[in-house]
Amino acid sequence: MSTRWRMIRASTILLGIVVILGGMLLLLVRMLNSHHTPRVVRYPAHDYLYTEREASNGFKLHVLQTHPSNITFETIRQNITLSDYYGINGGFFYESALLSMAVVNGNPAAGALNQYGSGSENAKYPRGTLVWDESANKLSVQVVSHASELQVRDRTHFWAQGGISMSLGDDAMWLKRAQLEHAPNWDEERLRTAAVYDNSGKLYLVVSSTKGTLEAFRTAIIEQVGEGQLADGIFLDGDGSSQMQVAETVLPGDNRPVVQMIRLIR
Repeated sequence: MSTRWRMIRASTILLGIVVILGGMLLLLVRMLNSHHTPRVVRYPAHDYLYTEREASNGFKLHVLQTHPSNITFETIRQNITLSDYYGINGGFFYESALLSMAVVNGNPAAGALNQYGSGSENAKYPRGTLVWDESANKLSVQVVSHASELQVRDRTHFWAQGGISMSLGDDAMWLKRAQLEHAPNWDEERLRTAAVYDNSGKLYLVVSSTKGTLEAFRTAIIEQVGEGQLADGIFLDGDGSSQMQVAETVLPGDNRPVVQMIRLIR
């Protein structure tokens, strides 16, 4: 075989290797950029409906619809997308301490009852708290500071997640109430998270993948979630803490760890 043909053959082989490696690199980049779950989750859930909606104001919403009996809270202290559960981020926190109530059947999610940072209270201020009363089969938003103030039929069968009142039935006063509850960064462009429910008792967990003000987020939810039948809800921690993990998508926020998540059980 002549030297010329050897060079042509070698060039062809080299080109083939480059094409294969390029294809593998492109596939890897697509996998890393994909919203689909890139890892095995030990405790996946199936009893939910995932939808992705875009509001007329440009807010892109990722929505999990489920029944409130399918909810519990987990203390994870890591990014939700690194956890072994499906769900979204919970309330506010500082370092390792929960600043928002997170109580299931009378037990705080992150420590002992009445211990600072355990989730047994909304620290500093009374704030809107989403409450599932299992015995009454009813969701409500109650503005409280401590778990002892919650109005439920059976204190061993309920959950309560603290946040900021959305006041979905009062468009005139909602912002003033949110400000009284010290909603952080309400007028800034941030990622957002909320939990809302409709008149039939369905629960919707909502995380945005676009940034906007609290008002724009609220408007987008009213327009796109619950088919005009929303009853009420709460804003949860936002910005880099706005996170979701389900089979259909993963949203890591800014990759920060969070203390507590709202978990889908089944």
